[in-house]
Amino acid sequence: MFYWLTAFSDGGDLFNLFRYITFRAGGAFVTALVFGFVFGRPLIDLLRRKQKKGQPIRDDGPATHFVKAGTPTMGGLLILSALMFSTLLWARLDNPYVWIVLLVTLAFGLIGFADDYAKVTKQNTKGVSGRIRFGAGLLIAALAAFAAASFHPAALTNQLALPFFKDALLNLGILFVPFGMVVIVGAANAVNLTDGLDGLAIMPVMIAGGTLGVIAYVVGNYNFTEYLGVHFVPGTGELLIFSAALFGAGLGFLWYNAPPAAVFMGDTGSLALGGALGAIAVCTKHEIVLAIVGGLFVVEALSVIIQVLYFKRTGRRVFLMAPIHHHFEKKGWAEPQIVIRFWIISLILALAGLATLKVR
Repeated sequence: MFYWLTAFSDGGDLFNLFRYITFRAGGAFVTALVFGFVFGRPLIDLLRRKQKKGQPIRDDGPATHFVKAGTPTMGGLLILSALMFSTLLWARLDNPYVWIVLLVTLAFGLIGFADDYAKVTKQNTKGVSGRIRFGAGLLIAALAAFAAASFHPAALTNQLALPFFKDALLNLGILFVPFGMVVIVGAANAVNLTDGLDGLAIMPVMIAGGTLGVIAYVVGNYNFTEYLGVHFVPGTGELLIFSAALFGAGLGFLWYNAPPAAVFMGDTGSLALGGALGAIAVCTKHEIVLAIVGGLFVVEALSVIIQVLYFKRTGRRVFLMAPIHHHFEKKGWAEPQIVIRFWIISLILALAGLATLKVR
């Protein structure tokens, strides 16, 4: 919205600053962060009054989790509110990629909210049927992937960009939309599975989101793409503003989610943020790089898949408990120890993902 102030600029005044994506990204970060600090405590107090018993705790989970009983959930509302408000304020609202990512985030947030609401009101951990959640997610992802393909340059439409290879493209044709669906829904559910300890999911989401924001800025700038030999996707640079807002909103939430958490993100936040990461990757043609940058989420999801398949086949377990962060809890690792080490791994993977821009 602030971008339209450039209409009053003569090219050498304050209004001219709003032309620059980097300036507006900084504004989006600060706005989202301040929003989180200002509205965080009132929202948590409201959630505590409305939920009374808070998020139900799994009976088969680690014993240390029972001390968290009574902690409210749906803290993702704080993240999403700050993220939406800040992005709408600072991004160009005539940019289709901004709207694709925003709507995917909001839609997955609504799915997560419905699930959290069912869990809180029924006081059980089942929530909305998995089939309904998955089906709704696939529909949203299909629309987003189709829209992204429609706005991509003709030379990149329905193409899969391969990292590490200059100008390498794989034509997926009609399979691009199903592939985009897998990326977006997979990212949403992988982040959801990771959200099991205080602060565990939000920092890796911020790191991955910030990394994808840098990638979006690079692939949306012709000079950078020419120098680095990556594919130019006009307009994606605006997604840096969304990513900056995500980072600010995440910090604002982490202030209250740091151990011991005053509020849980819930599916409201985890599904929305995971969907957002997947949507950014599809828009910027960096779907494979998302698997590197978000490698922690991939491992968390794979640990569940491996555990379920192996148990059905043999009746035994590979991990003491899945997702894998619970395995380390069962081995005696303290919760902060797991969280911080996983943060470090996320940072290393983010640097590896950024390296794909240069290594070609």
